[in-house]
Amino acid sequence: MTKPQQKQLSKQVVTAAYDRWAPVYDMVFGPVFRRGRRAAIVAAEKVGGRILEVGVGTGISLPDYASTSTLFGVDISEEMLERARTRVTQLKLANVEGIQVMDAEALDFPDAAFDVVVAQYVVTAVPNPERALDEFVRVVRPGGLIVIATRIGAEGGLRGGIERALMPVTSRLGWRTEFAWERYARWAGGAGVELVERRPLPPLGHFALICFRRRDVPVAVAA
Repeated sequence: MTKPQQKQLSKQVVTAAYDRWAPVYDMVFGPVFRRGRRAAIVAAEKVGGRILEVGVGTGISLPDYASTSTLFGVDISEEMLERARTRVTQLKLANVEGIQVMDAEALDFPDAAFDVVVAQYVVTAVPNPERALDEFVRVVRPGGLIVIATRIGAEGGLRGGIERALMPVTSRLGWRTEFAWERYARWAGGAGVELVERRPLPPLGHFALICFRRRDVPVAVAA
């Protein structure tokens, strides 16, 4: 597998950033990402079963899943998860199996534990994205689906230059701007997955819904 780019985020920086975002996250990002969240849920529900949402945050998407799906939500930020737990209790979401602090790069689940892994606006907010993607493959069953809603960075040109220049700022906010599609493509080439869907999402077409299916063969994960 291709070696990832140099780390520009740290677990501590991301955790602190999303702890700060927690009180206003739904108000600031809820409307912006509503259509992307819905698209990811619709894709996940085509498989259904036991669904892991990585980066569940405040649990804003949990009520929109079908009650027939069993949900487990994880996030790096305890402040975000406190709001998720409150939402689960208030809305009596009996299909939510658990809410737990967990690192996307080291998921505390056995292999092939889920039918679907959903990661909404998460991949560009972890220090080692390829490591997190490998974990998604590990914990989803063979034939299961990985559903990613994500920002897609530019391959180059003016927009790419601006994104690289903004990284010192956006990394302090908890995400990176310069994660181009080519990086997903390189990872997928050796990850034991096949691309089943890729389409643009609002706003501005800089985001995408990406769905990978884990092949029914052993997955070679880089050390």
